[in-house]
Amino acid sequence: MEIIKEFFSELDRSWRLPVAERIPLRVIGSAALMLQAGYQRGTKDSDILETSALTPEISRELLALAGKGSVLAIQHRLYLDIVKEAIPFLPPTPVFQPVVSLVSLRNFEVSALDVVDVVISKLKRFNPNDAADIRAMTEKGLVLHKLLVARFQLAVDAYSMDARAEDMPKYIKNLNTVERDFLEAPESKIALPDWLHQD
Repeated sequence: MEIIKEFFSELDRSWRLPVAERIPLRVIGSAALMLQAGYQRGTKDSDILETSALTPEISRELLALAGKGSVLAIQHRLYLDIVKEAIPFLPPTPVFQPVVSLVSLRNFEVSALDVVDVVISKLKRFNPNDAADIRAMTEKGLVLHKLLVARFQLAVDAYSMDARAEDMPKYIKNLNTVERDFLEAPESKIALPDWLHQD
């Protein structure tokens, strides 16, 4: 947490563009867990979900100051990336929590993706780091089974309208793994469009 806090604090001090009001930065991924759940693990980036407030000019400045290869990134061994809104697997209206420890920033308003929504986003890739992050959150008691399933179903419903729906059976298997192995809960049956069938 301290590393990420220092990273954003220095970014705030280095900011050069004038702002009429604080720029919302919505952090996703493992960095979001570190900002709100007292969680620590090595990570190489701090992803920010792209929002309408991130104009091309603001995005360029963010990446120049804190993107991969920047002085700030080299100093903190952490860099900022900007993720397109359509890429993460999330419910249509993701839940973000304000990061209280960063409320004193002058130029930015930092919020972190809610723990349950981070878990859902990680079911898309579900590599060993993702699995470790999810297990840590379940061990901390921060993942309520019923809420996880309800939010997951919302994400599936949103994705089922386009070609991405073909990946849903894999995401459901990953959810079932988390339910069975991490939460010790029964595996859920997730509703899919009629044209899609689970193996």
